[in-house]
Amino acid sequence: MQFNRSFVLYVLGLMLLMEGLFMFIAGMVALYYGEYDFQFHLISTLISAIAGGLLAWFNRSVPNNVGKREGYVVVASVWVVFSLFGSLPFYLSGAIPSFTDSFFETMSGFSTTGATILDDIEALPHGLLFWRSLTQWLGGMGIIVFSMTVLPILGLGATQLYVAEMPGPMPDKLHPRIHETAKRLWAIYVAFTVIQVALLVAGGMPAFDAVCHALTTMATGGYSTKQNSMAHFDSPYLQYIMIIFMFIGGMNFALSYQLLRGRFSKVFKNEELKSYFFAAIGIGVTIGLILFFTSHTPAFEQAMRHGLFQTVSIMTTTGYYTDDYQQWFPFLGVMLFMLMFMGASAGSTSGGITIARVVLLVKNSINELKRLSHPNAIIPVRFNGKSVSQSIITNVLAFIVIYMLIVGLCTIIMSAMGYDLETSLGAVVASIGNVGPGTGIFGPTASFSALSDIGKWFLSLLMLMGRLELFTVILIFTPSFWRQ
Repeated sequence: MQFNRSFVLYVLGLMLLMEGLFMFIAGMVALYYGEYDFQFHLISTLISAIAGGLLAWFNRSVPNNVGKREGYVVVASVWVVFSLFGSLPFYLSGAIPSFTDSFFETMSGFSTTGATILDDIEALPHGLLFWRSLTQWLGGMGIIVFSMTVLPILGLGATQLYVAEMPGPMPDKLHPRIHETAKRLWAIYVAFTVIQVALLVAGGMPAFDAVCHALTTMATGGYSTKQNSMAHFDSPYLQYIMIIFMFIGGMNFALSYQLLRGRFSKVFKNEELKSYFFAAIGIGVTIGLILFFTSHTPAFEQAMRHGLFQTVSIMTTTGYYTDDYQQWFPFLGVMLFMLMFMGASAGSTSGGITIARVVLLVKNSINELKRLSHPNAIIPVRFNGKSVSQSIITNVLAFIVIYMLIVGLCTIIMSAMGYDLETSLGAVVASIGNVGPGTGIFGPTASFSALSDIGKWFLSLLMLMGRLELFTVILIFTPSFWRQ
């Protein structure tokens, strides 16, 4: 089947029109606060709307031959296109005078990575701070899923877009129709965001900061309106609220839907959720105890709070911090670094390898050991009480191997740019895992402003690959993908 280029361009045009709408909303925030960036939001809105309108108009006669190739190309390209146009408010306003830096900041937003080049976040006007947070919120649930919610015409290729965009080895559908699934996912996403805003405001956080932090918490993105992240808000209540909602953001949203429908037994029996919960609690408490007994944090409650907050933040790839964990006992830094690889649940807004894949890897490894003793035995891998097909196991193993190979290769490339091993490895893992803060000179309290331009474009590519779980990006560069 011939590649349907018109469909791809038509979808991108419609998506740009949507992006222009959200830029306009950010412009209204700038207008409300009477700040200088309003005109630049308006100019960016017009540029996006004109470009999107022309693409949609000249490709409006969309043929019906839509397959997986078109779905993968749309998914891979929409993040690049959104980031290119989304960087305009930062660049045109002069708030981020380098286009490379503007693109890096925007790609980090839409991919929900949270790595920043800003050294004085509070200096940004409210409109740009809101746009920065909004990029993460849109990217969190997925721009493609959003498109299927508000543009029914995309139902033409909805299944292909859903499969290509939704994270995890086994994407869950809440409804036989993809359009209905997307609507329900977004309803849950919006509801949790609104609830978190209310709870943060009730705890004394200013309304604007509460909205921005709620947008980036549910997206597990980690962009804050403060340079010192959540350390700026020295409030146990606010930090516990953030822990809860970061954890929710790291849950499979299909499970959140079942939970809201009162199907508690189905939710609490879920293996991935149990593994996620006990790993977060176990590691968080362990870190808290070590912080307390090493006298780094002499107050017991504060030590436990720092341990839980940082564990959930890194595990969900959100990237907020309440303390500079690079100054903690070295063993704790290693534990948190390992969590950067793991990630949270499949079907959530978090990045990383995901708990589901880790559980399946462990179970398959145990079964392989059993087969050494009983070579004729048929021992299936079971997940949530069901046998997992060999194709899924193969996919999981291939993903993890490719993930680790890319991390190793890209660390070598970063080292060739002149960065030490700790910094190179941390930057690569933080980017491809969509974590945000790295290690070394790009630690939690530092920005990526010192990174070279080529390094920023390189890490931007890794953010995209991590957001789309590697295969989508790698696939479109293989010759077989383009053969008819």
